[in-house]
Amino acid sequence: MKHLLIIVFLFTGIQGLMAQTPAPIAGRYINVKITPLKKQKVYLGSYYGNTTALFDSAMLNDKSEGVFKAPAKLTGGIYLLVTKAPEFAIQFDLLMDDQQQFSITADTAFKDKAVITGSAENTLYNDYKKFSAAKLKYTQGLDTKFRDTTKKKTKEDTANLVKAYKEVDKELQHYRDSIIQKYPESLLSELLNTMKRPPIKEIPTINGKKDSTYPYRYYKEHYWDDVNFADDRILHTPFFEAKVDEYFKNLVSIEADSIIKEVNYILLYARTGREIYPFLLTKFTKQYMNPQYMGQDKVFVFLFENFYAKGDTTLLDASNKKTITERAYNLMANQIGLPAPPMDFVDTAGRPAPLYGLKSKFTVVAFWDPTCGHCKIEIPRLDSIYRAKWKAMGVSIYAVNINEPETKAWKNFIVDNKLAGWVHTHETAAIKTATEKANQMNFRQAYDIYKTPTFYLLDQDKHIIAKQLSMEQFDEIMKLKMKK
Repeated sequence: MKHLLIIVFLFTGIQGLMAQTPAPIAGRYINVKITPLKKQKVYLGSYYGNTTALFDSAMLNDKSEGVFKAPAKLTGGIYLLVTKAPEFAIQFDLLMDDQQQFSITADTAFKDKAVITGSAENTLYNDYKKFSAAKLKYTQGLDTKFRDTTKKKTKEDTANLVKAYKEVDKELQHYRDSIIQKYPESLLSELLNTMKRPPIKEIPTINGKKDSTYPYRYYKEHYWDDVNFADDRILHTPFFEAKVDEYFKNLVSIEADSIIKEVNYILLYARTGREIYPFLLTKFTKQYMNPQYMGQDKVFVFLFENFYAKGDTTLLDASNKKTITERAYNLMANQIGLPAPPMDFVDTAGRPAPLYGLKSKFTVVAFWDPTCGHCKIEIPRLDSIYRAKWKAMGVSIYAVNINEPETKAWKNFIVDNKLAGWVHTHETAAIKTATEKANQMNFRQAYDIYKTPTFYLLDQDKHIIAKQLSMEQFDEIMKLKMKK
């Protein structure tokens, strides 16, 4: 049995009453009769992106009757009739359009035979589901027959199966297109448009050469045709967020600037959506605040500067506002391609050792703590690769002790592990005080130091070219840069 992931979101449930009173003009008033259930709650849930949520409840009487009733209408979309006992389980789905006074009669033993009256939208939806189910049953029969191991299959059998699948797909698309043409203002048409994928185009020949990039470019350029990002109803479907995820995974470069262009387009288009806009902004914020690939945190900084900093923090509670703001300020100064924030610290002997005083092809900046267990493993390993390869390549290491009270342990570790050839530095209390009095950003914030060790790779001009990666990854980046 299919179960529902319960998320309490905008829950406005009202216990159902017996359905003899006349339906109000406004709001929702949905009579239900769900046999054989008696004296228990049933729920209206809906998809919400890739998850599901409950939005209303009704109490069934001893005749299995109840009503979903409230003065406000639900946002349109695909909804789910959910029963609680023995577990939250989906019984069947239905469409919720602007007409929210109708009746549902169903039996939990025959989920596919629910009857909805008073809703032309659901009549259309039910016909579509029947047609789709028939085609699915037909293709399943073809597949079962083809997998029969008692009969040897030929190339012709395979070709015929592929042809049959294509014919079914063609019939389904023709049926969908006919709905869109006949009922262009219907919710079902809006959802079918959102589900569409662009057709695969043949590779054209230009000046005697095949343009192999054309199918990809065409598919990407037309991916969002007929999708209305400002329509909150498409958020209440199981396919909208999945379609967004597919787009960014397969059609958008992982480079931050490419992502920013796409994210900005979608958010500006969705701006008037009451639900879909904050949903998408939150989705992109979470995804790129701690991204999968180095440098994609630039997307999060862009979102903060162009949306949150311009008023959209009103969408957040105090805790989330604080988290997002602090995270943005911790990332602003250390984006890939920016000059590394200056550090005018002193070495183990108290002599000035500024970061920008180093002259080398590459500089590895290492923030570490002599009491950190992980640092005790990684810092000697860093020295090994430095001695073995990087020193001869003209690489400098600018190491920063972030635990000032442990100065003695820091110096002892350097001596005990023979960390020679590095520039070992620390921020003294006096330097820290001067930084604070000057109202300057401290190095922990400037370099986003939230764990140790933390490594950065700088080029000869002290621009950041990599961060938060392993030494082996730094090595590969340096090799590529030197080849160029």
